[in-house]
Amino acid sequence: MNPKLSLLQPYPFERLRKLFADVTPNPDYRPISLGIGEPKHATPDFLKQALAAALDTGLTTYPATAGEPALREACAAWLQRRYGVSVNPATQVLPVNGSREALFAFAQTVIDPTQPGATLVFPNPFYQIYEGAAFLSGARPHYVASDPARNFAVDWDSVPEAVWAQTQLIFVCSPGNPTGAVMPLDEWKKLFDLSDRFGFVIASDECYSEIYFRDEPPLGGLEAARQLGRTDFKNLLMFTSLSKRSNVPGLRSGFVAGDAELIKPFLLYRTYHGGAMSPAVQAASAAAWNDEAHVVDNRRQYCEKFAQVTPVLAQVLDVSLPDAAFYLWAEVPTVFAGRLPGLTADEAFARELLAQYNVTVLPGSYLAREVAGVNPGKARIRMALVAEPAECLEAARRINAFVFHND
Repeated sequence: MNPKLSLLQPYPFERLRKLFADVTPNPDYRPISLGIGEPKHATPDFLKQALAAALDTGLTTYPATAGEPALREACAAWLQRRYGVSVNPATQVLPVNGSREALFAFAQTVIDPTQPGATLVFPNPFYQIYEGAAFLSGARPHYVASDPARNFAVDWDSVPEAVWAQTQLIFVCSPGNPTGAVMPLDEWKKLFDLSDRFGFVIASDECYSEIYFRDEPPLGGLEAARQLGRTDFKNLLMFTSLSKRSNVPGLRSGFVAGDAELIKPFLLYRTYHGGAMSPAVQAASAAAWNDEAHVVDNRRQYCEKFAQVTPVLAQVLDVSLPDAAFYLWAEVPTVFAGRLPGLTADEAFARELLAQYNVTVLPGSYLAREVAGVNPGKARIRMALVAEPAECLEAARRINAFVFHND
């Protein structure tokens, strides 16, 4: 077996199941889960109809890995509308089966493990695929903590120059998971300058870009590059998905776009990897990227939900409205530190909340790694407000009561 498999950490939800293994939830309450970031809003009818209409012809042929021109053109047109970015759909856009598999596969394409100290840099806390991609590509992961004092901005300045010198790939997540932080233009410029100096590739994970709470939509990587005059998008690819934008996580559909010199070898890798998207899924995806009305309505639902839930939780937790994404990243009260032997404060909070009020949240320490004695997710919880508003509000009220009675 590949010895690198032994490096993989248990997935956060595996750890959560173990944490809850001997917990009996209070039967007086129906279960509510804020644990997993799986969209629960209804899939738009027009998208389901487009998928069904394509089934008659969409299952009888092998799909091309590069995707159909109609889909690539729909993706390119969306980039123009959303970010004011112009790309060649034939050479700068590539459909993928969701951003998760694409991010993982891209690391296998970029990383050269024969180079001494090959390094993959990413935020901490983080989406666990980043770490797995580093290990299985033969790279050394370097974790960069976010700074609560700066709205959880990633502290890129903390990365030593010796690490940058060995970095081959960096994963950026903006809006961030789990913090919801959006990276501003000056930070993008910093990374572009570092990329020019040290030659590493930037992979920008933007799957939460369409769920936001401010008047101005989040800045994207390609958009930042355009504003800085980098219209060739050198050493930059953005990764996006329909899962959150269009409430179709089961469709497994997204695309990457940017530097044509990166798209070309990534396409070659995916051709051998078997990464082609079903023609039926391509037809539904093109319909989704070509429609914005359902995205506006989806965002409205999240805005209304967060407006109801956040004030209730803020009465008892250190939590505030994020820039974007559908998570709340809350600090738990200090009373939970040392509450249960062998457990962190966030683990104790999650375990007792389930037992007393039958609400599931994810311990923040499961989404981060300890570096220099510090786990930046410790004493925090992630709450995914993906269910209907009434259910999320009920969960918030239970959490409010739980903290009040345990303080």
